[in-house]
Amino acid sequence: MSARPRARLLRVLRIAQRTARMRRITVGGRELDGFPAGSEGAHIKLFLPAEAGQTPVLPEFGEHGPVWPPGAARPAVRTYTVARIDPAAAELDIDIVLHGDDGPASRWAAAARPGDALGVAGPGGPALFRAQAGRHLLVGDPSSYALICAVIAQLPAHARIDALLEAPDAGEIQPLPAHPRLQARWFSRDGAPAGASRRLLEAVRELPWHDCETVSATLAGESAQVVAIRDLLARERGVPRAMMYAVPYWKDRWDEERYHDERHRIMDEFEAQADALQGASA
Repeated sequence: MSARPRARLLRVLRIAQRTARMRRITVGGRELDGFPAGSEGAHIKLFLPAEAGQTPVLPEFGEHGPVWPPGAARPAVRTYTVARIDPAAAELDIDIVLHGDDGPASRWAAAARPGDALGVAGPGGPALFRAQAGRHLLVGDPSSYALICAVIAQLPAHARIDALLEAPDAGEIQPLPAHPRLQARWFSRDGAPAGASRRLLEAVRELPWHDCETVSATLAGESAQVVAIRDLLARERGVPRAMMYAVPYWKDRWDEERYHDERHRIMDEFEAQADALQGASA
């Protein structure tokens, strides 16, 4: 039986402005003891104080999920990705895309200073890729940059990798880890809405394809794009759903509270289809 999740109260150690719209927040402290090494790319929950400098109330995790102190004002909870974990230094890096005051994570990250408190629970989530594949397709945007970097760093030198990423503008393009068989392309939307973009979908469709290949697909980012690319790979390229990590991290013009139920519906449908297909082929 896996251990129950644990909420940890950590402190901001330093902040790096990676691009105009992305900040890397390094948090740490004694509460990070026991956080699993090698968790880069995994999901974590952030418990965000209402204002920078405040300390968020954290839940205990019981048999049926989080249990909050009676009468306590609950913090905003957001799902993010481990960008780097260094247990020896007790440091955890989180990349947060800045988009003004529209969301609590962006608002908190923009105002964060060393010493500020942040709650973190995790890590968790599905396997990031399928190790048995000879070819790996990685598709995403700045929200999934840490995930894609983690997959590239974990793949062996003989693995063939196609990485396709879309940024809102050219200033948000970042370097990817070095790999001898990585073919990477960045696309810029030039400020156009993410939900209407078809650049990544068409780039995936145009990739050379060989029916004899075993392909692992790691897809994450804007919901409409992830669903469209997932369906293209399944229907037109024959990639089994069990060979895909396909997670719609966010939905254009929706906040996380509004999108929460739809994201879970998309993920549940995807997992049910993967299970059904796997059972039919057994």
